[in-house]
Amino acid sequence: MVKITDQINNIKKELEVELLSCSTTISIEQIRVKYLGKAGLITNLLANIKNFSIEEKKEFAPKLNDLKKFGEESIKEKREKILEQEANAKILKKQNFDVTGYTPEKLKGHKHPYSQFIEEIEDIFISMGFAPFDGPEVETDFFNFTALNIPQNHPARDMHDTFWLDKQDTLLRTHTSTVQIHAMQTKKLPIAGFATGRAFRHEAVDASHDFMFMQCEGIVIDKGITLSHLFATAQTFLQTLFDKKDLDIRIRPGFFPFVEPGVEIDMRCPFCKNGCSVCKKSTWVEVFPGGLIHPNVLRAGNIDPEIYSGFAFGFGLTRLAMLKYGINDIRHFYSGKLKFLEQF
Repeated sequence: MVKITDQINNIKKELEVELLSCSTTISIEQIRVKYLGKAGLITNLLANIKNFSIEEKKEFAPKLNDLKKFGEESIKEKREKILEQEANAKILKKQNFDVTGYTPEKLKGHKHPYSQFIEEIEDIFISMGFAPFDGPEVETDFFNFTALNIPQNHPARDMHDTFWLDKQDTLLRTHTSTVQIHAMQTKKLPIAGFATGRAFRHEAVDASHDFMFMQCEGIVIDKGITLSHLFATAQTFLQTLFDKKDLDIRIRPGFFPFVEPGVEIDMRCPFCKNGCSVCKKSTWVEVFPGGLIHPNVLRAGNIDPEIYSGFAFGFGLTRLAMLKYGINDIRHFYSGKLKFLEQF
């Protein structure tokens, strides 16, 4: 009987030692099977009770049941501690996550191609000595038409071409040329400045037209300004923009109410040598219209045309951006399509 008592004590001590060194759910399961499984040490000891005498059963059955209970509770308690430790380790691992070591799958965002292009335009003109100007998008009839020498019967004043507002003689500007008059009335002479901004016209939207578009306007006013100054400005600007010092440029007559004489400055088509759809088979693309500021416009800006002269130019940023980037549809700029935007 002493032998059974020793077995009970030895099994209990061995179990305690193994539980102390146990640290994983796999090892705790192995201990459970070793002691409480079908062929476990405690299970086998309990199975021998049937061979005990009545006196032995009375003496050792309670001790064996206590051993079994001790084994079950000890193993359960240890399993719960191990599970808690593993859960805490996972939480700690997340808390110690190094965000600087994470590399996103997607590239960082970048500026819209229009924004990139406008900034490039502005940088070029500023490097040439032009100051950036600005003006309102909601204008009066005077600044949009009258001061720019556009007569009352001009078709541009018609409802079909202009967004007139409910307030009398108020409209969304149809060009950025309105900035000219604001600059003349507020800036000190000599003046050399440019403005970029939105203009609005009542047009149907298609591949080459939109009701809203971007323009760039520039003026230089001083004593002795001539067309040669305008041509040199256009040449320097276009050669820098297209990064082509041998860019072929020509000047030809043109008409605009606010300049006299008016000119069209063209450049060789960047996409072809013998004519294409962009240049309409002419190999030339109109890019830089302008001219000498009309005396009536100078007077509207409170400048004496007998003393001062100047040149003005204005061009569509959208058209020029399409030429620079090789874009064939104006609607891409406002489509929001990632396949288009990710190319820039």
